[in-house]
Amino acid sequence: MSIRKVKAYKIRDKRKIRIRKKIYGTPEKPRLSVYRSLKHMYAQLIDDTQGISLGTVSTKTKDLADAVKAAESKVAQAAIIGKEIARVAKEKNISTVVFDRNGYLYHGRVKAVADGAREGGLQF
Repeated sequence: MSIRKVKAYKIRDKRKIRIRKKIYGTPEKPRLSVYRSLKHMYAQLIDDTQGISLGTVSTKTKDLADAVKAAESKVAQAAIIGKEIARVAKEKNISTVVFDRNGYLYHGRVKAVADGAREGGLQF
């Protein structure tokens, strides 16, 4: 790995630590954590008091395989993930969440997940 790449990871990790000092999920208002890789997008509802995941959705989820393949871009796939995580939250009677962008800039795919979740009915 190049030095430039390592430096980018360190910067994101510092940003992530700074964000997590302020953001905390509870059973009533869990943390909606977003992770993006080069190919896939993941969203997770986390209860930090017990340290458990309440629900997870990703582009690898078998239920969403057709919708994800039909999407024309990664941003469109991220919006689908946002809507699906909102549906999972509604099934668990969760209406409000705390958004954790996980050190990523609030732009592009991360923003698309947030917008999709809002469309699905979640409040931040």
